[in-house]
Amino acid sequence: MPRSYIKRILDARIYDLAEETPIDEAPLLSSRLNNRVLLKREDLQPVFSFKLRGAYNKMLQLSDAERARGVIAASAGNHAQGLALAAKKMAVKATIVMPRTTAQIKIDAVRSRGARVILHGDAYDDASLHAHQLAKDKGFIYIHPFDDPDVIAGQGTIAVEILRQHTGKLDAIFVPVGGGGLCAGIAAYVKYVRPGIKIIAVESDDAACLTAAMAKGRRVRLKEVGLFADGTAVAQIGKETFRILRQTVDEVITVSTDEICAAIKDIFDDTRSICEPAGALAVAGLKKYVAQADCAGRTLLAIDSGANINFDRLRYISERTEIGEKREAVLAVTIPESPGSFKRFCAALSRRMVTEFNYRFADSTDAHIFVGIQVGSDADRKALLDELSTKGYPVADMTDNEMAKLHIRHMVGGRVAEIDDEVVYRFEFPERPGALLSFLGKLGGRWNISMFHYRNHGSDYGRVLVGLQVPVNERREVPQFLDSLNYRYQEESDNEAYQFFLS
Repeated sequence: MPRSYIKRILDARIYDLAEETPIDEAPLLSSRLNNRVLLKREDLQPVFSFKLRGAYNKMLQLSDAERARGVIAASAGNHAQGLALAAKKMAVKATIVMPRTTAQIKIDAVRSRGARVILHGDAYDDASLHAHQLAKDKGFIYIHPFDDPDVIAGQGTIAVEILRQHTGKLDAIFVPVGGGGLCAGIAAYVKYVRPGIKIIAVESDDAACLTAAMAKGRRVRLKEVGLFADGTAVAQIGKETFRILRQTVDEVITVSTDEICAAIKDIFDDTRSICEPAGALAVAGLKKYVAQADCAGRTLLAIDSGANINFDRLRYISERTEIGEKREAVLAVTIPESPGSFKRFCAALSRRMVTEFNYRFADSTDAHIFVGIQVGSDADRKALLDELSTKGYPVADMTDNEMAKLHIRHMVGGRVAEIDDEVVYRFEFPERPGALLSFLGKLGGRWNISMFHYRNHGSDYGRVLVGLQVPVNERREVPQFLDSLNYRYQEESDNEAYQFFLS
């Protein structure tokens, strides 16, 4: 047990800048889950994130000579804002290296707090390498966002507040994990003071670096990470944080993008506040834990870790919320191509609400429709599928089909009979002005583009679906060519959503 952290945490004198945030009840979520749900509101910090605690505590430990050299960090948002405010408070020059893909609202927030911003690279790793090089060249003190004992101790002050504010029954604390600084600080203190409280770490399933490390018994680097929950999009758990977490965490839960979106809505319904995706991770994990453990009557606390979200991302989040809450089924259904067939199909739904319907004539025999239907749960969705099958409707469940949700629902009806040599790929690339044009330039004229769908979701990465006309004898050359473009991609030629509606 890392007992050395207890004194560090208790000695953290951060409250002339950081706030002691409240614990709020979540009555609607509590009622629905049949457990008492509490939220630790770190979104109410002056920088709308817990990161201020660790950054300021680290700054307080620097010597006068170190402060005179100035500090530097790499960050896409929350750590940058926390360090900038701490440096302004202490009259220390701060430089923040941010990826060029960083949203303007975050860049402006850092600059408004007096820090110098340098934009470099397309991702956090690029920015981090540049920041380390500047620290070496210019003599700046590098302030790590999570893998530093003083940063970890600063985040651990949250645990002190929790146990002081809530002295009654507490069964588990759910903590979001990226690099692990927040979870390590909380776990180190809680497991020393009240070891009976479970610590449940929660990760996005496309950036689950702690899950991978726990499985291997050592730190591993993920080949790539998803960026929806950008505040926790870290490829490798910290060295020091993993040393603590492997001794203190009871369980690690991973959640999907849709589950995170649903959790954002849950928090809004109970608090009328809008948290960022990483900020809702813990609530998403809490809900999944309750469903898996089938527990009731427990007191469960989730860390609402931040609210730095771009307004234009809310459209995408809203679209995905109903699926994440298990309240919408997305289906591909085959119905007869005849007058009145859609009316008969709606009658077969037994008064269920249709949330979306997409269709275009394909041939004179059958029609493939893309339809969203309200359901009450996963079990209710299965009952709906069985009901439609019993009534003679061929049906395919697209609810968990990422390509269908991102692209196909906006493209239904794009069949072209003359194309018989099409392959389909899904791409992601850093989103910034000119990024789409750059992507098209790299894709070039090697093969004819037969289909293209792009939609700006207000996120850091653009997502594109592309159809290419590639002769059979050239198919083996495609992956080698796409690898050379240095974009994340995945072939979707066999995806049933494509086969149903576009092939």
